[in-house]
Amino acid sequence: MAGIEEAVFKQLIDLIQNDKLILPTLPEIALRAREIAESPDSSSGDIAKAINNDPAMSARIIKVANSPLMRGPREITDIQMAISRLGLTCICNLITGLAMEQMFQATSDVVDKAMRKSWSHATEVAGIAHVLCRHYAPHLKPDQALLAGMIHEIGILPILTYAEESSLNIDPITLEKLAEKIHPFVGTKILEKWGFPSELVIVPRYYLKFDRGNESGKADYTDLVMVANLQSYLNTDHPYTRMDWKKIPAFARIGIEIGSPEQSEDLGEALSGATMMLK
Repeated sequence: MAGIEEAVFKQLIDLIQNDKLILPTLPEIALRAREIAESPDSSSGDIAKAINNDPAMSARIIKVANSPLMRGPREITDIQMAISRLGLTCICNLITGLAMEQMFQATSDVVDKAMRKSWSHATEVAGIAHVLCRHYAPHLKPDQALLAGMIHEIGILPILTYAEESSLNIDPITLEKLAEKIHPFVGTKILEKWGFPSELVIVPRYYLKFDRGNESGKADYTDLVMVANLQSYLNTDHPYTRMDWKKIPAFARIGIEIGSPEQSEDLGEALSGATMMLK
């Protein structure tokens, strides 16, 4: 590592190891949604009321509910209809994911650009993971796969926030390299703090472990995010496209045979539509 990159890397590692890196908290609307969903006395009316108190979130939920990947025979025109169609758990997962968008903002141009790039990538991966789940992993929940995609790079947030608040004079490329090295571990710590289920907590830490095994032999959310992340780089010059994907066990667990007719035109179109799902 270059001098400044190594110095900042050591600073961040020290902060993480001593639990001094400030981790983000979930936005209020997401906390409220999770509280309602976990309460046995809650109803769809309770969650609808909470969402309707946030007009921007209400509009986003309705837009996603009417997206090509989720819409049904009738257009969704209000939150109660969206809850009836998608279910309480799905709605809460959507709220959690969409609420995080407001966290990916900064005042400095360099950090703000990095945050927006990360969020854009996260939503693309989330949409692809949702489609892969529906096509190949009926034992998993598509809305949970969607959330897994949205949180897979959450560890980048406190790293970029630290860079901004510490007024570090780091160029964008160095900042991106630092975030790439550290964010998987930080992401796991954040999701543990937020009380996420273990099947999602492990996603940031292991979605780039391409030789990762799985005792059950079945695809999990980490597998979906791993494959979705790779799929997001198709037709680019990213280093991941030069890897031999046939050697990555996650593809076999999901049931995708690289280069086979199973990668049908229908799935290709669905994956293409997925990239616009949360925009």
